Formats: sequence, structure tokens, C-alpha cells
Amino acid sequence: MGVLPLDSVLPDSWPEWAVWGVVAVGVLVGLVVAAVIANDRRPSAALGWVLAVVLIPYVGLLAFLVIGSPKLPRGRREKQQRFNERVLERTTEHRPVHLTPEDEQLPALRTIHTMNRRLGAMPVLSGNRADLLEDYVGSLWAMTAEVEAAQHSVHAEFYILALDETTEPFFAALERASARGVVVRVLFDHLASLRVKGYRAMVRRLDAAGVLWRRMLPVWPTSRELLRIDLRNHRKILVVDGAVAFSGSQNVVDPAYGKRSNRRKGRRWVDVMARFEGPVVTALDAVFVADWYSETGELLDDRLRTDVAPAPSADDELQAQVVPSGPGFEQENNLRLFVSLLHAAQERAVVVSPYFVPDESLLLAMRSAAERGLQVELFVSERGDQALVHHAQRSYYEALLRSGVRIWLYPAPYVLHAKTLSVDDEVAVIGSSNLDMRSFELNLEVIVLVRGASFVRQLRGVEDLYRSRSRELTAGEWGRRSLPSRTADGLARLASALV
Repeated sequence: MGVLPLDSVLPDSWPEWAVWGVVAVGVLVGLVVAAVIANDRRPSAALGWVLAVVLIPYVGLLAFLVIGSPKLPRGRREKQQRFNERVLERTTEHRPVHLTPEDEQLPALRTIHTMNRRLGAMPVLSGNRADLLEDYVGSLWAMTAEVEAAQHSVHAEFYILALDETTEPFFAALERASARGVVVRVLFDHLASLRVKGYRAMVRRLDAAGVLWRRMLPVWPTSRELLRIDLRNHRKILVVDGAVAFSGSQNVVDPAYGKRSNRRKGRRWVDVMARFEGPVVTALDAVFVADWYSETGELLDDRLRTDVAPAPSADDELQAQVVPSGPGFEQENNLRLFVSLLHAAQERAVVVSPYFVPDESLLLAMRSAAERGLQVELFVSERGDQALVHHAQRSYYEALLRSGVRIWLYPAPYVLHAKTLSVDDEVAVIGSSNLDMRSFELNLEVIVLVRGASFVRQLRGVEDLYRSRSRELTAGEWGRRSLPSRTADGLARLASALV
């Protein structure tokens, strides 16, 4: 069947030159849109948006205009920049930590510290102590106990803050702290907390207790500041009296996330938190101060301290560097840290992530590490709680297995929600960041880079616990999966750059 002549499919009243003019304008507009979309974006994300605009023109273009930019409004970015400059000014006396050849197993660590400082402003701080808490309820009790002992201030910042039977003691501790004159400030992500049962009761409870609280990145139809529903604050931080801090993957909500369906299925979240003492506490508090400033316009200048004493002596001294990231920064600070550590690894690397949808650089770093002969392991949930992300991450398993990466599946119905990376026996990372494009570009995250054998040994113990509960995915098993499963994984991968 031949191609119909142009004049046979167009109205007689349209001259051919006009039609070709319309076509030329359409092509030109398409090229301009493609160029705008591709500007300063990774090729995979740009291609995803171009396909969306081409295949579903009106919906795709509208979606791009609404959520296409991975940046916060200009005013918030400027606040973050001013805050970073203040942190740099106040920490100029912190010289780079110099490691001797005898105790520097990871030669690239010094340059990684420099990169983190340049991108996120936080210095490397010595004299710290840290303990890992892998029991979900036990971690909540540990945080509650610190709030009960607070004398001056409590700063709590969580992606999800929910009032339920499990978290009731934590809220009661906040109430009692406020009643005895402790200044209690609380931040929680607006949309993430809003969707959990009991939200209105929670905010009434905070009001009645005299707690100072704010919604992070609030979405209000009448707000002067247009905020996006896809840009979220995913951080988890608790700082008490500027002396003790907690950070990691856990939200303040019951292990079933307040859903009856999860309870019926036996689905529970598995998390890990770190309790810190020493100068690194001030850096975690600075992240809270920056977010409080962003939401309220109030800069808690007195909290940016540089005179915190080292923690009580431990088996060895921990050096720690806080790395904030997200759409308030120019670069993907967390992604650069993960990729740099994987390339720097000399013996082994263990990754734990509930949502693993890597970009090309991260996937290449993991595969290259395994192909260099390193022991590389990835821990993920056997069945994820988000279908699209679950299928998207499965699409990467074949390439990882082929390169020699060992994949461990944490058994359903549990959701392995911990977010850690350990490299050799030298360095570990713990925090709120997943290994997916949402955490790299759209979420405000915070992670802590820790150097010290005692901390890595603790994390190895947690990894061993996960390994004892998991089963290893083999290449043979993966090659036998069904055609519908392969199809679902492949289709989900097409959207992985935008997930």
C-alpha cells in the first residue's frame, strides 16, 4: 500500500504550502521541546520525558511542566545556599582529616571527603561514637528514652510522623519534655504524614503539648509558594540537647505503617538506626536547622556550634561526615558518594536498599566492582511494597548476576527498609537515601559517612542477620522466570528514569 498524497488527506481550502508550514512549525516546536527537556538532564531521564511528551502529547507535556524540574523553588534553594555558606564560614577551622598510610585502607577516602565538603558544606569530624539499633520497636524506645532525659531542646525531623499505639510513648515523652520547659521542635513531611491514619489527632496532640511544629514542603492550594507533590523531605533525624542524635531509615510509625491490610498480610518494615555522640551531632542538628529555616524563615543561629567535645572514648575513634542531598542542592550529592565509594572499594561492598533503581553510573560502579573480583552483595526485599518500583528494580538483576553480584532476597511479607552501604573494613554509610532516582533527585535526604572499624563491624553484624534470614537469588532461577514477569519488569524499567 503506497503513501497517500498530501493533497488527498487535507481540506481543499488549505494550500499545500500552508500545510507544509504547519508541519515545519510542529517539527520545530518538537525539537525545541526536546532540547529544553534534555538540557542539563541525564540522557535516560531526558529520553523518558521526550517519549512521554511524544506518545501522550497533552498529558505528557502537562506532566513535564508540572513536575519536570527536579528542583525546589528558587527561594528555598537560595536559603539552602545561604545556609551552606554560613556553615562553611563557621567550620573553616576544621582541617581535612589526615590519615596515615598504616590506617588508610581506602586511599580515595580523603578525596571523597573533599567532594562531600564541596557539595554539602559539612566537614569531616573526629571523636565520635555510634551504635546501631536494628530492632524496630527497640529503636523507638531508645529515642523515647533520650527525649525523656532532655534538658534543653529536642529536634525531631521525620518523613512520616504518626500517632498510634506503638509511637504513643514517644509522643508522651515529647509532651512531658515540653511541660518541663524543654524547647521541642518537630518537622514532618506534609503529604507522607497526611496519608497515615490519625494525622489530625497527631497535630492536635502536638498543639496541646505546646510543641513547635511545621509541615515540611507543605502543599496548599492557596499558598503563595507553589510546591510540588513529588518533591518530598525524606530525612529522619532526632537530636536531643545537641549531644545525642539518631539517624537512619526508620520513621516514627508502627511497623505496619498504620494499614490494616499490612497487618493482615503480616507485612512489617525492617529498619536500622544509628545513635551518635560527639561532634557529628552538631552536623545532623545543622541539617535540622536548615530545614527549620526553610519552613519558618527562623534561623536558629545559636545551634550552629563548633565547640562540641568528643564523645566518651570507644574502641576506636570514629570519623563522620554528614552528607545532605536533594533538590535544594545543585548536584546529586548522595549519588556521587555512593558511586565514588563503589569505585574506591578494594575488597568488598555490601548494599542494602529497599528501592534499587540505579542510574547508569551506579549500575556500572556495582558491576565493575564485581568484575574487578570484589565481593559485592545486594540485599533487597523479595516482594516490594510498591509494585512499579519493585518490577523496575527486578529488571536490573540479570545484569548484576551476570557480573557476579550476589543478590539476597529478604523474605516476604517483610519489607527490608534499611539503607546502608559498607566498603571493605573501613567505611560505612547509613541514612535515609534509597538507591533510586527519587532519592537522588526528588527527595531531600541525609546520610552519614562513617570511618571506623568498630562501626563497620556493627554493620557487618546487621548484614549477617539479614543474610541469615534471606535466600540467595541464582542466575538459573532468574533465567526461568515467566514471560509475564519478564514483560512487567521490562515495562516498569521504561519508566524507571522517572520513578
